[in-house]
Amino acid sequence: MTDRPIKVLIAKPGLDGHDRGAKVLARGLRDEGFEVVYTGLRQTPEMIVTAALQEDVDVVGLSILSGAHLTLVPRVCSLLRERGMDDVLVATGGIIPDEDVPALKDAGVAAVFGPGTTITEVAEFLRANSRPRD
Repeated sequence: MTDRPIKVLIAKPGLDGHDRGAKVLARGLRDEGFEVVYTGLRQTPEMIVTAALQEDVDVVGLSILSGAHLTLVPRVCSLLRERGMDDVLVATGGIIPDEDVPALKDAGVAAVFGPGTTITEVAEFLRANSRPRD
């Protein structure tokens, strides 16, 4: 067991240029005691997974509003598995239709957070479900 905080990578995959929610989440999770790395806008799945590997994160959080979630999110999950990071918890949030949630979960996403989800709800889920990567 470790005393270090849970380390979360927040990423914006694809061409989505709206990152206010991701920035609010990053700040909120920091306030909750998490260590947070924010990758910025317009990240490819490969860039996200490389950052996750380099930063040795426990969680990858994908914020997506562009509608490309069924393409980009499964690709991130697949690349994490290929890199031996299948123990990294993947969560996503943004504008994701309810009917797409089962496909994302089948791809390896642990949780999908929609509009109106509080920082506390996200933090509690991450604490309960992530495993430190020591």
